[in-house]
Amino acid sequence: MAAADSQASSTRIEIGDRPINLTQVLKRAGWVQHGGEAKALITDGQVLVNDEVELRKRRKMVVGDRVAILDGPCLILA
Repeated sequence: MAAADSQASSTRIEIGDRPINLTQVLKRAGWVQHGGEAKALITDGQVLVNDEVELRKRRKMVVGDRVAILDGPCLILA
């Protein structure tokens, strides 16, 4: 699976101790320019959270969650 392949090269993004939405993670990572792009990626099933397709745009993300773009980059929240 692509997410597993990219784990070795995953980066970490600091989010602090408060949960943030998945769309915010995609913007903070620089993978999208605005929320509309993030929502489109999520709706199209292109975003994986902890190695599973995630379709909830407002999913609360916490430290330790792994986010990846299908066949693309991966990051771990710290």
